Amino acid sequence: MITLLIILLIVACVALGLFVLVQNPKGGGLATGGGTSNMFGVQRTGDVLEKGSWVLLAVIVVLTLSITTIAKTNGGAAATGNTEIQDRLNKMPSPSPLGGGAANSTAPAKPATADTTKK
Repeated sequence: MITLLIILLIVACVALGLFVLVQNPKGGGLATGGGTSNMFGVQRTGDVLEKGSWVLLAVIVVLTLSITTIAKTNGGAAATGNTEIQDRLNKMPSPSPLGGGAANSTAPAKPATADTTKK
């Protein structure tokens, strides 16, 4: 189920990319084919592309939220495959903090004090 939703999400993303690339940034889009004439009687192609972009955006949001919801439940295929990895991560010891974690009992050796004033 989750694989089908991911495939649909990829298709919707590609379609949205194509819709955005076809549009003209000034609002003309495909409607400005050759001057002021409209080919084949299409007058508002830009509106159709804009509405299609919004619909595809809504589809992408719904698909993403549904994939997230299914994956968080234990019934999702992605959630069941992570249990082995999570068990291995739980068994690994946590790394010690920088410096070894324990306070050093011996202070670092201080260099001999020499007269550093300029004469």
